[in-house]
Amino acid sequence: MSVSPLLLSGQVVLVTGGARRVGAAVVRRLHASGATIALHYRASRDDAIGLVQVLNAQRPDSAAAFSADLLHCDVLGELVAAVVERFGRLDALVNNASSFFATPIGQIDEVAWFDLVGTNFKAPLFLAQAAAPFLRQRGGAIVNITDIHAERPLPGYPLYSAAKGALLALTRALAVELAPQVRVNAVAPGAILWPEDGQLLGEEQRDIVAHTLLKREGGPGDVAGAVHFLLAEATYVTGQVLNVDGGRTAHL
Repeated sequence: MSVSPLLLSGQVVLVTGGARRVGAAVVRRLHASGATIALHYRASRDDAIGLVQVLNAQRPDSAAAFSADLLHCDVLGELVAAVVERFGRLDALVNNASSFFATPIGQIDEVAWFDLVGTNFKAPLFLAQAAAPFLRQRGGAIVNITDIHAERPLPGYPLYSAAKGALLALTRALAVELAPQVRVNAVAPGAILWPEDGQLLGEEQRDIVAHTLLKREGGPGDVAGAVHFLLAEATYVTGQVLNVDGGRTAHL
């Protein structure tokens, strides 16, 4: 993908969950705009290493992969420190990594709490805290990937929706706390990629698409474009959420 001008040239961006799906699209888009990519992964090692090799073939020493389990707070500061040690700086953080699964009332347990709240709220908070001193030095930015269901809960997914709601509130709180040096915004996707584990199949998918104004699914590139805009172009925007949902939230 060719993006001109190279608005992110020389900047180092940490993208969590950047090996596959939407995260990989974000990585490719930011790299095409000149960014040096710190690609975080947990389990998708082969995908992460493969993508980093592709990026480095395009521009030498422009990407590196970093493994970490974001559910454990003690590794989050270590992850940020490893990125700064490798590249000498950190200009932006994209909190993309996320767990998504149903938790009907009556079936919620601490395992689900630990996973859904851990990936969708706790990890972004502590990563932002660890990254803040470096982002302040660079006049940097944070983009959190929330969800349209942060504000309009998805039936059967109360814990996921609440965790994303907390991340949305955190986005605005961090914008206050880190101003004026660091901008903090969010992208809230709608129907972009369906889960790979069989959730939301058939009629549920058709119903979701039918409630978009554009009557179609979006793609990972739509989210990647929004992240790029908030990092590279929206220099007077902070504390905001950009819905990338085909207009679904306009009439839910």
